[in-house]
Amino acid sequence: MLKLYHSPQTRSSRFLWLLEELGQPYEIEYVTIRRGDGSGGADASNPHPQGKVPALVHDGRLVWESGAICLYLTDAFPEAGLGPKVGDAGRGDYLGWLFFYAAEVEPNMINSFLGVVESNEHAKRGYQLMAERFESQLKRHPYILGETFSAADVLFGSAVEWGSGMLPKSDVLDAYLARLSGRPAKAAAQAKDSA
Repeated sequence: MLKLYHSPQTRSSRFLWLLEELGQPYEIEYVTIRRGDGSGGADASNPHPQGKVPALVHDGRLVWESGAICLYLTDAFPEAGLGPKVGDAGRGDYLGWLFFYAAEVEPNMINSFLGVVESNEHAKRGYQLMAERFESQLKRHPYILGETFSAADVLFGSAVEWGSGMLPKSDVLDAYLARLSGRPAKAAAQAKDSA
């Protein structure tokens, strides 16, 4: 059985979406976390090593960190077709984009939010390279891996959705978000986000 430890309107919200896309039964355990405004706090029932979300438990095994959860779920449920299998030609691209998200997209978005990009030339260049790479992929293809939706789009799409102001204004990113927003699994996940 899959159990997602979830706190509404956080990074764990995207995993409601991914779980809906997988079509597998799952449970949601709503937990509290320390919020950016100082509210909330650690929840003793949350197994995440740092008391954060997302945390996923599958048949007694704990998985945390967004990229790891994406990879774990797509490997555990290959029949859903949300990530290339080991040995598939597109596997390297998939892994590259998952790690690019964790190593480049989120850190650069946070730097933008904190004002570091505006005050540091090295940070500014890193941010520009990240944004150019992200947008250029979506200029050529409808999805991160090309013509097919994947779990990588859950990561990148959620960043576009919650990252207003931390990513450059872009018609390409707006169109990408519009494509993703029309997915039935996304709507189903949003209905469960704060249920």
